[in-house]
Amino acid sequence: MISDFHKLVTHLEADSSLFEHDQLRMRIETLDALDACLGDPDAETPLAAVDRTGIFDRAKALRAKLESTNAAIYNSIRNQIQRGDPPLQLRHWIDRCADNAKTTNPGLAYDVLDELISGVLEAREPDIAPLRPPPEMVFYQPTPARHIFQFIRLSALSESDTLVDLGSGLGHVPILASILTGVQAIGIEAEQAYVDSARECARGLHLDHITFFHQNATDANLSGGTVFYLYTPFTGNTLKTVLRKLHNESEHRSITICTLGPCTLTVAKEPWLTASAIPDPNQITIFRSRP
Repeated sequence: MISDFHKLVTHLEADSSLFEHDQLRMRIETLDALDACLGDPDAETPLAAVDRTGIFDRAKALRAKLESTNAAIYNSIRNQIQRGDPPLQLRHWIDRCADNAKTTNPGLAYDVLDELISGVLEAREPDIAPLRPPPEMVFYQPTPARHIFQFIRLSALSESDTLVDLGSGLGHVPILASILTGVQAIGIEAEQAYVDSARECARGLHLDHITFFHQNATDANLSGGTVFYLYTPFTGNTLKTVLRKLHNESEHRSITICTLGPCTLTVAKEPWLTASAIPDPNQITIFRSRP
Protein backbone atom coordinates (compact mmCIF):
# COMPACT_ATOMS: atom_id res chain seq x y z
CA MET A 1 0.00 0.00 0.00
CA ILE A 2 2.90 2.36 0.72
CA SER A 3 4.20 1.68 -2.78
CA ASP A 4 0.84 2.51 -4.39
CA PHE A 5 0.52 5.66 -2.32
CA HIS A 6 4.06 6.68 -3.25
CA LYS A 7 3.19 6.33 -6.95
CA LEU A 8 0.00 8.37 -6.50
CA VAL A 9 1.70 11.25 -4.68
CA THR A 10 4.66 11.28 -7.07
CA HIS A 11 2.26 11.43 -10.03
CA LEU A 12 0.27 14.27 -8.48
CA GLU A 13 3.39 16.26 -7.59
CA ALA A 14 4.44 16.11 -11.26
CA ASP A 15 1.04 17.24 -12.56
CA SER A 16 1.35 21.03 -12.86
CA SER A 17 -2.16 21.28 -14.35
CA LEU A 18 -3.56 20.61 -10.86
CA PHE A 19 -2.73 24.18 -9.93
CA GLU A 20 -4.21 25.87 -12.96
CA HIS A 21 -6.92 28.29 -11.87
CA ASP A 22 -9.78 26.60 -13.72
CA GLN A 23 -9.03 23.10 -12.37
CA LEU A 24 -11.00 23.50 -9.14
CA ARG A 25 -13.01 20.34 -9.70
CA MET A 26 -9.88 18.27 -10.34
CA ARG A 27 -8.29 19.65 -7.15
CA ILE A 28 -11.36 18.76 -5.10
CA GLU A 29 -11.35 15.22 -6.49
CA THR A 30 -7.62 14.95 -5.82
CA LEU A 31 -8.10 16.11 -2.24
CA ASP A 32 -10.75 13.43 -1.78
CA ALA A 33 -8.27 10.80 -2.98
CA LEU A 34 -5.57 12.08 -0.64
CA ASP A 35 -7.96 12.26 2.30
CA ALA A 36 -8.96 8.65 1.73
CA CYS A 37 -5.33 7.69 2.29
CA LEU A 38 -4.28 10.25 4.88
CA GLY A 39 -7.42 10.57 6.98
CA ASP A 40 -7.21 13.08 9.83
CA PRO A 41 -4.21 15.35 9.08
CA ASP A 42 -3.39 15.53 12.80
CA ALA A 43 -3.64 11.81 13.43
CA GLU A 44 -0.98 9.16 12.94
CA THR A 45 -2.28 6.67 10.38
CA PRO A 46 -1.15 3.03 10.44
CA LEU A 47 0.58 3.46 7.10
CA ALA A 48 2.34 6.61 8.20
CA ALA A 49 3.76 4.77 11.19
CA VAL A 50 5.75 2.44 8.92
CA ASP A 51 6.60 5.02 6.25
CA ARG A 52 10.33 5.37 5.77
CA THR A 53 10.24 7.41 2.55
CA GLY A 54 8.67 10.65 3.81
CA ILE A 55 5.82 10.19 1.37
CA PHE A 56 3.19 11.05 3.97
CA ASP A 57 4.84 14.39 4.72
CA ARG A 58 4.98 15.08 0.99
CA ALA A 59 1.30 14.17 0.68
CA LYS A 60 0.36 16.53 3.52
CA ALA A 61 2.35 19.33 1.90
CA LEU A 62 0.62 18.66 -1.42
CA ARG A 63 -2.76 18.68 0.28
CA ALA A 64 -2.01 22.00 1.97
CA LYS A 65 -0.99 23.53 -1.35
CA LEU A 66 -4.17 22.28 -3.06
CA GLU A 67 -6.34 23.58 -0.22
CA SER A 68 -4.63 26.97 -0.33
CA THR A 69 -5.24 27.25 -4.09
CA ASN A 70 -8.92 26.43 -3.61
CA ALA A 71 -9.25 28.78 -0.64
CA ALA A 72 -8.18 31.69 -2.83
CA ILE A 73 -11.10 30.95 -5.16
CA TYR A 74 -13.56 30.52 -2.28
CA ASN A 75 -12.44 33.82 -0.75
CA SER A 76 -12.85 35.62 -4.06
CA ILE A 77 -16.40 34.28 -4.38
CA ARG A 78 -17.18 35.30 -0.79
CA ASN A 79 -15.85 38.80 -1.38
CA GLN A 80 -18.14 39.23 -4.39
CA ILE A 81 -21.15 38.08 -2.35
CA GLN A 82 -20.21 40.32 0.58
CA ARG A 83 -20.05 43.35 -1.72
CA GLY A 84 -23.57 42.61 -2.93
CA ASP A 85 -22.42 42.16 -6.53
CA PRO A 86 -24.17 39.73 -8.90
CA PRO A 87 -22.87 36.25 -7.99
CA LEU A 88 -21.13 35.72 -11.32
CA GLN A 89 -18.16 33.86 -9.86
CA LEU A 90 -20.35 31.49 -7.89
CA ARG A 91 -22.44 30.72 -10.98
CA HIS A 92 -19.27 30.17 -13.00
CA TRP A 93 -17.84 27.66 -10.54
CA ILE A 94 -21.16 25.88 -10.11
CA ASP A 95 -21.16 25.30 -13.86
CA ARG A 96 -17.51 24.19 -13.81
CA CYS A 97 -18.02 21.73 -10.95
CA ALA A 98 -21.39 20.30 -11.97
CA ASP A 99 -21.71 17.01 -13.82
CA ASN A 100 -22.36 17.37 -17.52
CA ALA A 101 -25.55 15.30 -17.37
CA LYS A 102 -28.73 17.05 -18.48
CA THR A 103 -30.58 15.82 -15.39
CA THR A 104 -29.56 16.03 -11.76
CA ASN A 105 -28.14 12.80 -10.36
CA PRO A 106 -30.73 11.17 -8.08
CA GLY A 107 -30.04 10.11 -4.53
CA LEU A 108 -28.87 11.91 -1.42
CA ALA A 109 -25.08 11.43 -1.62
CA TYR A 110 -22.76 14.43 -1.72
CA ASP A 111 -20.38 15.40 -4.52
CA VAL A 112 -17.93 18.04 -5.74
CA LEU A 113 -20.55 20.80 -5.62
CA ASP A 114 -20.92 20.29 -1.88
CA GLU A 115 -17.19 20.87 -1.39
CA LEU A 116 -17.48 24.10 -3.40
CA ILE A 117 -20.43 25.33 -1.33
CA SER A 118 -18.79 24.31 1.95
CA GLY A 119 -15.69 26.29 1.03
CA VAL A 120 -17.69 29.38 0.07
CA LEU A 121 -20.26 29.49 2.87
CA GLU A 122 -17.96 28.41 5.72
CA ALA A 123 -21.04 27.38 7.71
CA ARG A 124 -19.93 26.32 11.17
CA GLU A 125 -21.11 22.98 12.48
CA PRO A 126 -22.59 23.48 15.97
CA ASP A 127 -20.23 22.69 18.82
CA ILE A 128 -23.04 20.75 20.48
CA ALA A 129 -25.52 19.17 18.07
CA PRO A 130 -28.48 17.02 19.13
CA LEU A 131 -27.55 13.34 19.17
CA ARG A 132 -31.11 12.07 18.97
CA PRO A 133 -33.97 14.11 17.47
CA PRO A 134 -37.31 14.29 19.30
CA PRO A 135 -40.15 12.00 18.16
CA GLU A 136 -41.26 12.62 14.54
CA MET A 137 -38.24 14.89 13.93
CA VAL A 138 -35.64 13.64 11.43
CA PHE A 139 -31.89 13.77 12.05
CA TYR A 140 -30.53 16.80 10.18
CA GLN A 141 -28.49 16.44 7.01
CA PRO A 142 -27.85 19.30 4.59
CA THR A 143 -29.55 19.10 1.21
CA PRO A 144 -26.98 18.04 -1.42
CA ALA A 145 -26.01 21.17 -3.34
CA ARG A 146 -27.02 19.81 -6.75
CA HIS A 147 -30.58 19.39 -5.47
CA ILE A 148 -30.61 22.96 -4.13
CA PHE A 149 -29.71 24.27 -7.58
CA GLN A 150 -32.32 22.00 -9.14
CA PHE A 151 -34.91 23.31 -6.68
CA ILE A 152 -34.03 26.91 -7.58
CA ARG A 153 -34.39 26.16 -11.30
CA LEU A 154 -37.61 24.16 -11.13
CA SER A 155 -39.39 26.46 -8.70
CA ALA A 156 -38.49 29.55 -10.76
CA LEU A 157 -37.69 31.51 -7.60
CA SER A 158 -37.57 35.27 -8.05
CA GLU A 159 -37.23 38.43 -5.98
CA SER A 160 -41.02 38.63 -5.79
CA ASP A 161 -41.16 35.36 -3.79
CA THR A 162 -40.70 34.63 -0.12
CA LEU A 163 -39.02 31.27 0.45
CA VAL A 164 -39.69 29.40 3.68
CA ASP A 165 -37.40 26.45 4.49
CA LEU A 166 -39.10 24.23 7.05
CA GLY A 167 -36.30 22.54 8.97
CA SER A 168 -33.54 24.82 7.69
CA GLY A 169 -30.60 23.41 9.68
CA LEU A 170 -27.40 25.25 8.79
CA GLY A 171 -29.34 27.38 6.31
CA HIS A 172 -27.78 26.22 3.04
CA VAL A 173 -31.05 26.34 1.09
CA PRO A 174 -32.24 29.85 2.03
CA ILE A 175 -28.72 31.28 1.88
CA LEU A 176 -27.91 29.92 -1.59
CA ALA A 177 -31.37 30.73 -2.93
CA SER A 178 -31.05 34.28 -1.66
CA ILE A 179 -27.57 34.73 -3.14
CA LEU A 180 -28.52 33.34 -6.54
CA THR A 181 -32.00 34.85 -6.97
CA GLY A 182 -32.36 37.72 -4.50
CA VAL A 183 -35.39 36.02 -2.96
CA GLN A 184 -36.50 36.97 0.54
CA ALA A 185 -35.87 33.86 2.62
CA ILE A 186 -36.94 32.50 5.99
CA GLY A 187 -35.53 29.49 7.79
CA ILE A 188 -37.56 27.69 10.44
CA GLU A 189 -35.46 25.42 12.66
CA ALA A 190 -36.26 23.67 15.95
CA GLU A 191 -32.64 23.40 17.14
CA GLN A 192 -31.11 26.61 18.51
CA ALA A 193 -27.54 25.52 17.73
CA TYR A 194 -28.30 25.26 14.02
CA VAL A 195 -30.13 28.59 14.04
CA ASP A 196 -27.09 30.27 15.60
CA SER A 197 -24.75 28.81 12.96
CA ALA A 198 -27.09 29.79 10.10
CA ARG A 199 -27.38 33.37 11.37
CA GLU A 200 -23.60 33.57 11.75
CA CYS A 201 -23.14 32.37 8.16
CA ALA A 202 -25.64 34.89 6.76
CA ARG A 203 -24.02 37.74 8.72
CA GLY A 204 -20.58 36.75 7.48
CA LEU A 205 -21.82 37.02 3.88
CA HIS A 206 -23.56 40.37 4.58
CA LEU A 207 -26.95 38.96 3.61
CA ASP A 208 -29.70 41.07 5.14
CA HIS A 209 -32.77 39.54 3.47
CA ILE A 210 -32.66 36.19 5.29
CA THR A 211 -34.27 35.54 8.67
CA PHE A 212 -33.83 32.42 10.77
CA PHE A 213 -36.38 31.57 13.47
CA HIS A 214 -35.88 29.16 16.32
CA GLN A 215 -39.26 27.44 16.52
CA ASN A 216 -41.19 24.34 15.57
CA ALA A 217 -42.76 24.38 12.11
CA THR A 218 -46.13 23.55 13.67
CA ASP A 219 -46.01 26.87 15.55
CA ALA A 220 -44.54 29.01 12.75
CA ASN A 221 -46.35 31.84 11.02
CA LEU A 222 -46.43 30.77 7.37
CA SER A 223 -48.58 33.63 6.09
CA GLY A 224 -45.79 35.38 4.20
CA GLY A 225 -44.46 32.42 2.23
CA THR A 226 -45.03 31.73 -1.44
CA VAL A 227 -42.53 28.87 -1.85
CA PHE A 228 -41.97 26.24 0.86
CA TYR A 229 -39.10 23.76 0.99
CA LEU A 230 -39.07 20.45 2.91
CA TYR A 231 -36.16 17.99 2.95
CA THR A 232 -38.15 15.53 5.08
CA PRO A 233 -37.57 17.46 8.33
CA PHE A 234 -40.33 15.62 10.20
CA THR A 235 -42.80 12.77 9.84
CA GLY A 236 -46.10 11.48 11.22
CA ASN A 237 -48.56 13.87 12.83
CA THR A 238 -46.05 16.73 12.71
CA LEU A 239 -45.89 16.53 8.93
CA LYS A 240 -49.70 16.22 8.72
CA THR A 241 -50.12 19.31 10.91
CA VAL A 242 -47.74 21.36 8.78
CA LEU A 243 -49.51 20.24 5.61
CA ARG A 244 -52.85 21.34 7.09
CA LYS A 245 -51.31 24.74 7.83
CA LEU A 246 -50.04 24.97 4.26
CA HIS A 247 -53.45 23.97 2.92
CA ASN A 248 -54.98 26.83 4.88
CA GLU A 249 -52.43 29.22 3.37
CA SER A 250 -53.29 27.99 -0.12
CA GLU A 251 -56.87 29.16 0.35
CA HIS A 252 -55.60 32.75 0.40
CA ARG A 253 -52.99 32.60 -2.39
CA SER A 254 -51.22 30.19 -4.70
CA ILE A 255 -48.25 28.48 -3.09
CA THR A 256 -45.49 26.14 -4.23
CA ILE A 257 -44.17 23.26 -2.13
CA CYS A 258 -40.82 21.68 -3.01
CA THR A 259 -39.80 18.38 -1.45
CA LEU A 260 -36.90 15.96 -1.29
CA GLY A 261 -36.73 12.62 0.48
CA PRO A 262 -39.43 10.33 1.89
CA CYS A 263 -41.86 13.15 2.73
CA THR A 264 -42.42 13.52 -1.03
CA LEU A 265 -44.73 10.51 -1.12
CA THR A 266 -46.82 11.85 1.76
CA VAL A 267 -47.11 15.30 0.20
CA ALA A 268 -48.11 13.68 -3.11
CA LYS A 269 -51.28 12.32 -1.45
CA GLU A 270 -52.60 15.81 -0.70
CA PRO A 271 -55.59 16.38 -3.05
CA TRP A 272 -55.13 20.16 -3.06
CA LEU A 273 -51.67 19.88 -4.65
CA THR A 274 -50.59 19.07 -8.20
CA ALA A 275 -47.10 17.69 -8.89
CA SER A 276 -45.22 19.05 -11.90
CA ALA A 277 -43.69 15.58 -12.50
CA ILE A 278 -43.97 12.06 -11.13
CA PRO A 279 -43.10 12.41 -7.41
CA ASP A 280 -39.67 10.97 -6.71
CA PRO A 281 -38.14 10.96 -3.18
CA ASN A 282 -34.65 10.94 -4.72
CA GLN A 283 -35.19 14.10 -6.73
CA ILE A 284 -36.68 17.53 -6.16
CA THR A 285 -40.44 17.40 -6.69
CA ILE A 286 -42.45 20.57 -7.22
CA PHE A 287 -46.05 20.75 -6.04
CA ARG A 288 -48.36 23.68 -6.73
CA SER A 289 -51.66 24.40 -5.05
CA ARG A 290 -54.77 23.95 -7.16
CA PRO A 291 -56.66 27.12 -8.11
